[in-house]
Parts: sequence; structure tokens; C-alpha cells
Amino acid sequence: MKSKIVSVLITGAVCLAAAGCGGGKSGGNHAGTEPKPAATVLSQRLDQPPAMPDEKAEPSPAADASFSENLEYELRRKTRAMAGAAGSITAECPKDVRSENGTQTTCKTTFEGLQVEWDVRIGEKSLFSTVKYTATPRQGILTRDGVARLLYGNYKGSIDYALCNDIPKAVLAPLGSPSKYGCDVVMKGEKPSGFAQPVRATDSGPRYY
Repeated sequence: MKSKIVSVLITGAVCLAAAGCGGGKSGGNHAGTEPKPAATVLSQRLDQPPAMPDEKAEPSPAADASFSENLEYELRRKTRAMAGAAGSITAECPKDVRSENGTQTTCKTTFEGLQVEWDVRIGEKSLFSTVKYTATPRQGILTRDGVARLLYGNYKGSIDYALCNDIPKAVLAPLGSPSKYGCDVVMKGEKPSGFAQPVRATDSGPRYY
């Protein structure tokens, strides 16, 4: 029986169908604290991005698709979620990857030409002829539209715009760690603070903290 994906999120796993801001201390002859760094108004303005295209625009694999093809389809979806933006996505897994518990393999996806390797581990079979698996990217992807979509979503109705330090359309970034990019959210009726908070790439989309 050929395999078909049943995309279900279960505690980090999905299912496949089987087939420094401290101031200085005062002391000695020095009173007060060290001066704070000067604020800088960031140059890149992010306005609200267009809505994401319907995820269903990409049809699911055919009923007779191989396990590898189903896995590639799921990784394209996960890459899209990580980027938080529309773009050209491809995926490649070994053609002979098996759906047996304990199988480990490496797959590759690309988003707008940026390649990410994924460590994939196949888990136990569950009900309805499905098999759990986990897929962990070795790098993250940040996108300008993804960051904008996050900020406007987090501050829905209260944000005027956001200023950032020249985030590219898409760029590789460390996973879960502060990137070199940051943004200053400007609320309605307020002015820029001049201080950026870092954005991070995660496997489920950009984060701002």
C-alpha cells in the first residue's frame, strides 16, 4: 500500500502515512552609572506584508506517492512555516528512505535558493497506518516578510510600523539564537525608541525577544 501524508503535530513530531543592559557600578571617586549607548533610528521600515498564499495551493502527494515523496512534501511545508513567507521551496530526501522505526536520514530543502539540511528520525507506527517522525533543521531561515508578519500579528491593531536594520528578503540564521538583525516596533502615536530588539529564527517561524 502506497504512503500518503497525514500532517499532524504531536509534541514536536508529525505523522506520515505509512507505506546587557546593566549600568556601571558606582565606586571610588566615580559617582553614578556608565552612560547608556546612544539610540539610533533604524533605516529599514517594515509595513504590513500581504497575506500569505493559501497553503493548499500546493496539492498533496498522489495516493501512490513514495514515502520519500511524502516526506519531501512535509518538509516543504515545514520550511514554509520556518520562513513565514511565500517563496520558491524545494525538498530532497533519499529515494530509499524507509518508514521503519529508528530510521535516520538527512534531507535538504531550499527556500529562495537558501539550503537547509534536516536531521530526520522515523518513529513508531501509530493508529490508522501512520508513523511518527521528527525533523530538525540544522540552520534557520529569516525573511523580511516573515518578521513583518510576526510583528504585525503580535501587535495587531496597535502597531504603526516597524524599523529594522536591513533584514534581507531571505537569509540563513542560527536556529533559536539572537540573529544580527533587530527591530524597533513603533506603536501608534509614538516615535521610534532607537533601540532594536533581536529577531530569531525558529523551526516554526521568526521570533522577537
